[in-house]
Amino acid sequence: MKPFPRILAAADQRRLTAHLQRNGLVAYPTESCYGLGCLPTAVRAVKQLIRLKKRPQHKGMIVIGADFSQLQPLLQPSEKNAALLQQPQTLPTTFLLPASRKITPTLRGSRRNKLAVRIPAHAGAKRLCHMLQTPLVSTSCNQAGKKPCRSEREVRRLFGRRVWVVGGLVGRYKQPSRIIDGETGKRLR
Repeated sequence: MKPFPRILAAADQRRLTAHLQRNGLVAYPTESCYGLGCLPTAVRAVKQLIRLKKRPQHKGMIVIGADFSQLQPLLQPSEKNAALLQQPQTLPTTFLLPASRKITPTLRGSRRNKLAVRIPAHAGAKRLCHMLQTPLVSTSCNQAGKKPCRSEREVRRLFGRRVWVVGGLVGRYKQPSRIIDGETGKRLR
């Protein structure tokens, strides 16, 4: 298998972008497993993703972006947010940061005012966001409580044609990203 991401032809990039804009879902390799995602602003797609995973609706989702500029519109303005997301991390790290008022509870989680965001340590996932020119929801590609998919084959076996699969290799990490509250510095996972 080739390293991720396989180079997508311009026509495939346009088709994937259109798929996401029509509330489609995408699976792609990340640091520790395949991620399952959609556009973070597509409420119907986020709800579809929650149903597909059989995930409790009160839990929030993680959003990844190629850089801080992609994630910034989803967050409340803050120099601290930029500093946290731009500092080098030794491990994949997700930060809980104050969400923009425009972010729906479906994405951030009910009764929560923070959004989980990460600039991926996985070069392919980062390049995918850059190529699509958008951040993506990034939750483990599995059904709630089950083992996450670590290969394209597992994704296709579990979800079939319900998701667009961008094939490639997952990273070397065995655990999901750690989650740190950006305001308190407390590690939550």
